Amino acid sequence: MQEITLQALLEAGCHFGHKAERWHPKAAAYIYTKKDGVHIIDLAKTKEGLEQGAAFILQTVAAGGEVLFVGTKRQARGVVKEAASAVGAPYLVQRWIGGFLTNWESVRKNIEKINRMTDEEAKGVWKKFPKHEQSKLTRYLERLKMFYGGVLQLSDLPAVLFIVDIKKEDAAVREAKRRGIPIIAIVDTNTDSTPIDYVIPANDDAVGSIGYIIQIAVGAYVEGKKNLAKDDKGVKSVSDTKDKDEASGKRRKLQKETSGATKENK
Repeated sequence: MQEITLQALLEAGCHFGHKAERWHPKAAAYIYTKKDGVHIIDLAKTKEGLEQGAAFILQTVAAGGEVLFVGTKRQARGVVKEAASAVGAPYLVQRWIGGFLTNWESVRKNIEKINRMTDEEAKGVWKKFPKHEQSKLTRYLERLKMFYGGVLQLSDLPAVLFIVDIKKEDAAVREAKRRGIPIIAIVDTNTDSTPIDYVIPANDDAVGSIGYIIQIAVGAYVEGKKNLAKDDKGVKSVSDTKDKDEASGKRRKLQKETSGATKENK
């Protein structure tokens, strides 16, 4: 995993919290000091939280689970989409889709529908329809992709949610808790981190802070995928060896039977 340093966290601006009057008492454990009326986050705890969160991502992905990255606030959209899409990870950045976790079967049907329509459009199936119908279908598909575009590869519930700003994404937090899905989150000084399983206390408003933390997270995601691929190859190798041994055994048995039959004929 990529090394996380206090200097890098400092340069990214992860230490800037909110104005003191906007703080949440439950954030006290992560606050180092107050300067010019602004709370300063303890970067040692940011580092610890990020290391633990990244390790959990690696472990989850290596075991075959998926991580859904969620960041719909203006400052997060671009960096979350760019980082997640670059490594093939699922993401939601336009808005949280209500019932995404708690009504997953309906969501999965929508995803299947979008993938089917995309395939039909690519194969020219829509050409049999009048032009105005084709335009209507295209606009409808584009709108669906605006919201679902980052999750079209999901075939099952994500194993983990990575959230930027739990205050903004409170609906996602509630749904994840109802479904028993662990949450890793960037948590600022104005929120209660109690519902979060892996807390990364940090500035959740600055692009630099969000970007640095997301890069560490997707780096762990990539490493997890590599470990998963190695495990799959190992299983396949063992399976292939077993199949070869069985085939070899059958050939030897057949040779003995053939040899015995030949001797009897003589």
